[in-house]
Amino acid sequence: MSDGMVRRFSRPRLDTTSTHGTGCTLSAAITAGLAHGRPLERSVEDALDFVQRAIAAAPGLGHGHGPLNHFVPAPPRPPTDGW
Repeated sequence: MSDGMVRRFSRPRLDTTSTHGTGCTLSAAITAGLAHGRPLERSVEDALDFVQRAIAAAPGLGHGHGPLNHFVPAPPRPPTDGW
């Protein structure tokens, strides 16, 4: 934020071991939101929602810390100006 304010983003903790790759997924989702022209705060909110749903829908593979489900629907793409 350019005004010097700090904002804390949080989501409820999910009781699961399917958290492998959450940091990489979160950063990629934020970057995707920014690439679509969304403001930073909206990009972070959308990315956190995506990762939360991906953790909740994780397939529970293997033992230990398994992967999240990257196939949950992403936030809708913003409209384009004719291209």
